Order: sequence, then structure tokens, then C-alpha cells
Amino acid sequence: MTLLEAIAARHSVRKYKDLPLPQDVVENIQQKTETVNAESGLHIQLVTNEPKGFKGLLCYGTFKGVKNYLVIAGKKGQDLDEKVGYYGEQLVLLAQQLGLNTCWAALTYQKVKGAFTLNDDEKVICFIALGYGETQGSMRKHKRVEELSNATEDSPTWFRQGMEAARLAPTAINQQKFHIEYIDEGKNGKPRVKAERLFSFFGYTKMDLGIVKLHFEIGAGKENFEWIS
Repeated sequence: MTLLEAIAARHSVRKYKDLPLPQDVVENIQQKTETVNAESGLHIQLVTNEPKGFKGLLCYGTFKGVKNYLVIAGKKGQDLDEKVGYYGEQLVLLAQQLGLNTCWAALTYQKVKGAFTLNDDEKVICFIALGYGETQGSMRKHKRVEELSNATEDSPTWFRQGMEAARLAPTAINQQKFHIEYIDEGKNGKPRVKAERLFSFFGYTKMDLGIVKLHFEIGAGKENFEWIS
């Protein structure tokens, strides 16, 4: 399964079968976790065979059978939430490629003592549930490319392909509070793209933007453009 195929196939799943993760799957996720931690400075940890993380009052009736999850944590800072989205989604897509199901959880989890560690300057931003789902989830309604960007019929093919991937990015309560704009070519002749988060009463738009930017890069090809602030 390619990354684009994983983007299309992946849907949020909250109910899981009582099946352990195979050792090779665990090793693949651990290896990728080490890679993204080294690149990002985050402190992401895989927790396996731990049934209490999704059994708190906030999880009641929402999640079922979760025994494996990723704890997404890092050093406090202005860019932490966006990095969490960008690098956490890399693990989500890998899990999909490995035949697993996932779900981002910003509130509906509880921290279990001894399940993971944190340094003094770190905090947990969210969990990602993973395992073998009772179903494969279902497609949510997504906004059109033209509603999320300044794309037109004349836009470069790579830009529209990037937007097709971005519009499928998971966002908190499916709010899709982002806008991506094709600017023009910079002094070096490379096309420039700007991604912005929009206002949301619910929040989590910084984390959402990180996920969206990763999806856009996968669809558009990082070599075809450069991000600008």
C-alpha cells in the first residue's frame, strides 16, 4: 500500500478486536517512532497490551477494546502542536500500511502510571489508538478542494493532487479549519505554497495543520514547491 492509498483507505476506528499486535508490526512501528523522534525532537512512545488508557470516564461509550496506543508528547513550545500532527500522522499512515486501524484522541484517554515516561519539560498532547478494528471505519463528508484552497482549473496538477490528499486529512471533529494557497514562484524559481489554520471554537487547529501539511506534501511531492509563512 502506497502512502496515497493509505490516505484514501484510512478512517477513524474506535472499537477494536481483542488481537495482539504481531512482533514484526511492533518492530516496524517502534523503528519509525525512533526515526520521527530523532527528526522532530518529540517523545512519542508506543504502549502495547495496556487496557486502561482508554477506559476512563471520558472514554465511556466512545472507545472499546483499545490495548495499544501511541502517546504523543514533546517539549513545550509554540510549534509543538503542529509537529505532533505532522509526525504523528506519519505513524498513523504507517499503521494503515501495516494493516492496522487508528484513531486520534485529544481528550478521550487517561494517563496510566508506568505506561510511559515524560521528562520535566515535556507534556502529552494526545494519544493515538491503534489495533485491528471491528470495522474499517467509514468515510466522512469532506469539503471540496475549491473550498479549502485557491485552486482553479488552471492550477498546476501537483497542487490539485496535493489538495486532494489534504482534503482527506483527519481533523478534530472533522472541522477542516484550514486554507492552502498557491502563491507564485519565488526568486529561486520554485513555486511557493502557504498553509494557514482558521479560527475554531473547538481548537486543535495547530495539530490539524500539521496533519494537513503532511498530506499535501505526499500528494503534491515535496520537490515541487516550498512552504512559506
